[in-house]
Amino acid sequence: MTKLDHLIADLCPNGVEFMKLSDMCDIVRGRVMSKDYLRDNLGDYPVYSSQTANNGIFGYINTFDYDCESVTWTTDGANAGSVFYHENEKYSITNVCGLLCVKNTNQLNTRFMYYTLQILAKNYVSSGMGNPKLMSNVMGSIKIQLPPLPIQQEIVRILDNFTELTAELTAELTAELTARRKQYSYYRDDLLNLPSDVERVKLGQICTDMYRGAGIKRDEVTETGTPCVRYGEIYTTYGIGFDTCVSHTHTGKKTFEHGDILFAITGESVEEIGKSCVYMGRETCYAGGDIVVMKHNQNPKYIAYALSTTDAQIQKSKGRVKSKVVHSSIPALKEIVIPIPTLEKQTRIVDILDRFDTLTNDIISGLPAEIAARKKQYEYYRDRLLRFGERSVNCECS
Repeated sequence: MTKLDHLIADLCPNGVEFMKLSDMCDIVRGRVMSKDYLRDNLGDYPVYSSQTANNGIFGYINTFDYDCESVTWTTDGANAGSVFYHENEKYSITNVCGLLCVKNTNQLNTRFMYYTLQILAKNYVSSGMGNPKLMSNVMGSIKIQLPPLPIQQEIVRILDNFTELTAELTAELTAELTARRKQYSYYRDDLLNLPSDVERVKLGQICTDMYRGAGIKRDEVTETGTPCVRYGEIYTTYGIGFDTCVSHTHTGKKTFEHGDILFAITGESVEEIGKSCVYMGRETCYAGGDIVVMKHNQNPKYIAYALSTTDAQIQKSKGRVKSKVVHSSIPALKEIVIPIPTLEKQTRIVDILDRFDTLTNDIISGLPAEIAARKKQYEYYRDRLLRFGERSVNCECS
């Protein structure tokens, strides 16, 4: 038996008490702080908000509201129910966050509460009116298990060690994934850096037609019907080339066919605007809005590879028109210059890059799967450790 098994057998063999957070914690909400307020009160103390970037830090001010060991959570928005641990640091939180400060740390270990709420909090998020929320009264109503303090401390010790090991391994896998992607990009760019005697042409010179797709609404996507592509899928679903569409519709208007290049001309990032791919399937498909279809007489895969290089992406970014999102256009795409060797040379380059693409993507696709598996392993182990039966009210266990 492990140390934890012995502690459970000795201290709570018949289950544990469950109590509401409102009975064990002081619960407060953050306050409204605008970017102007942060600028006018700039200092050294962090302010946490709902975003995930920068470890959740919204900015820094010259004073602080809290300096106790605590757990904060996001009350509103896409990250509602996310919980964070603070170890006696001086900080503040905005009005889209709440804070839990344990009243009696001889009864409840704050970090034990944090690990428990990693499991429970998301279950209490409501999504009324399309805005996910976890308000203070709901957080306070959550009942959590309360094993004796020595058991809480042992579980925290185990999970802290496991968290550290998982983080280290995830960091190594992520670094390997980044390195493999850089290696692939370097090799592709180098292979497509053709000699100066190879003709460079604008897409407008080699396309036989270039036109925009027509809008396909989310509720017009079906499981059956004619295959279709919506512009967001070019960013999230398709790589250099694809032969099967993941979506279908009965309401499309503009079509594309085998060998056509598809560009996504709306996006959130200048670095990715105009992302393109080639359709290698044999069915006629529909193109959604914010997609540009390019027809041509070149090797389809070669054009797709040539348009994925760093140089091509820089050219795509120059054609942007920026408002709340990033846009490109047909005139801008037609100005993109790529090398066009003979069709025989294009075929040889495609053969080489196809082999390298397959090898690299086999490795790359395995790394995210390994990272996801480690995360699931951690969550499974954590959930098993924090699973206690509730003690009967008539039980007189220690």
